[in-house]
Order: sequence, then structure tokens, then C-alpha cells
Amino acid sequence: MPLSVAPKKRHPRPGRPKDPAKREAIFEAAKKLFPEHGYDGVSMDAIAAEAGVSKLTLYSHFKDKDELFLIAVEAVCKQQLPPEVFELGPDRSCIREVLLRAGRRFIDLVAGENTIQVYRMLAARAPNNSELSDIFFEVGPRLTIKPLENFLREADKSGLLDVPDPVQSAEHLSSLFKGAWHTRRIIGCSGQLSPEEMDAHVRSVVDLFVRAHEPRYPSAGQSSQ
Repeated sequence: MPLSVAPKKRHPRPGRPKDPAKREAIFEAAKKLFPEHGYDGVSMDAIAAEAGVSKLTLYSHFKDKDELFLIAVEAVCKQQLPPEVFELGPDRSCIREVLLRAGRRFIDLVAGENTIQVYRMLAARAPNNSELSDIFFEVGPRLTIKPLENFLREADKSGLLDVPDPVQSAEHLSSLFKGAWHTRRIIGCSGQLSPEEMDAHVRSVVDLFVRAHEPRYPSAGQSSQ
């Protein structure tokens, strides 16, 4: 009786290394076209043409349009709110300055014309397909709230603020930063605030938040201001 021999596993041959410059060009094309034409108005052919790459090259970097859209959103959020935004100084007493810095960058992100167009696009298509909106929330809004949540948790542990529920407080603060002006922007009944108006808004929100979360029993030498 002949012995059976197990077939050898075939390992896929390595493909040609991906060109990071072409990936970046595809990214830039996607960030330009999605806000201008809406999600449904942009095809992979259009993205490839704008990026100056072949459709084959495009698909070698990204599986489909959903993946490209969501990865672009995630990249923009991480770029605007990197971990260093939330770093405290050596004396760990500059809570207010950190929140002011984070607030300004957060508003720059959510108030940009491209971001406003994305919100409008997702709201328009949500009744027929909310799956993209669900994923967008995780890689976009939720991703911007997470580092703020971590910062508030650390501030609570250090006794610099009293934040018993960092998750809820981070959501409250992000909502305060948006305020009514953000809703007006989305529905098209108000233009962008001036830099002076926006700075005054951020300062007002941070002052309110810090007062509401002042340590009940601050340690000697510590200050929330």
C-alpha cells in the first residue's frame, strides 16, 4: 500500500514593495474628493485619476472605497490630536493650558469645511445605510475623545482634577467645545466663527469645565489653574 504524502504548503511569492509616495498621493486625493463630491459621488476611478496612479495600484494599497475613506478620516484625527497635545509640563500643574491647547486643535478639526461636508454626507446617507456612519464614529469622533478621556483619568489619579467618570466627562467636554455654533454650521445657517470668537469660546468652555472638576481636597502645592 503506497504511503500518502501530504502536499507541500505553497507560500505566496512576495509582491512588489508598495510605494509610500503613491499611497500618500492616494490619501491626498481621497481627502480632496470626498468632501467636494460626497461619498457616493466619488469612485475609485476618480481617486486613481486624481492621485495619478493606476486602478491596480490603488487596489494594491486599499481594499475598497470604505477602507480608504475611513483610514483617511483616522489619519486626519490622529494628526490633529496627537498624544503630545495632552502632555503636562514637569510641574504637572498646567491643566488649564493643556485643555486650551486640546480645545483649539479639536475645534480646528471639527469646524473645518471638509469635516462639515463629511458630517452632512453621512447624515444624508444614514437612513439607507448607517454602517459607514457607525464605523466613522469609531475612527473619527470616538478617536478624538479617547486621548482626552485618558488625560482626564490621569488628572484624576494625580489629584489635579476631580473626574470620577473620565469617559462621560470627556464626552461632555467635547460637546461643550462644539456648542450650538457647530450645529448651525452643519445645517448651513451660520458661517465660521472668527479666530477671536473661537478662542473666546474655548476659554469659556475650559474655565467652566475646570471649575466643575476642581479637586475637592487639593494636595499642598497643587493647583488646577
